[in-house]
Amino acid sequence: MKFRRQVSAEESVNLTPLIDVVFLLLIFFMVSTTFTKETHLEIDLPEADGDLQPVVAKQIEIIVDETGNFTVNDRALVNKQIETLKAAIEKVSEGDTSLPFIITGDSNVSYQAIVSVMDLAGQLGFVNLSMTTRSPADAEPAGDG
Repeated sequence: MKFRRQVSAEESVNLTPLIDVVFLLLIFFMVSTTFTKETHLEIDLPEADGDLQPVVAKQIEIIVDETGNFTVNDRALVNKQIETLKAAIEKVSEGDTSLPFIITGDSNVSYQAIVSVMDLAGQLGFVNLSMTTRSPADAEPAGDG
């Protein structure tokens, strides 16, 4: 008797559902991921010689970037208006004008912006004013060209 040999079919794995699941997971993670954009101001400080001041726990620091935008204690203000700056300083100081008032201005900011902050501090009654600078040793060396 002759038995007919059965031809075995090739076994294969269908990858289409696996690829679909991987793409769905990719889309899910892309959509559910939150992207945080942290804003940090880059300030190019002017140079000056002097001693370092001790850091005080509670102080008011005003940062003026090169475009004239204000930041009060690391919180950026919505506009460049002096009234907005005044309200932010009053909120942070809670009426305590004995707090150290530190002004940090970019070396390329207009002189008027710094004078406006100093004038506002004087109007609000702050007497402990200081300006932030960097020492010439901290400055980047000039290139050859």
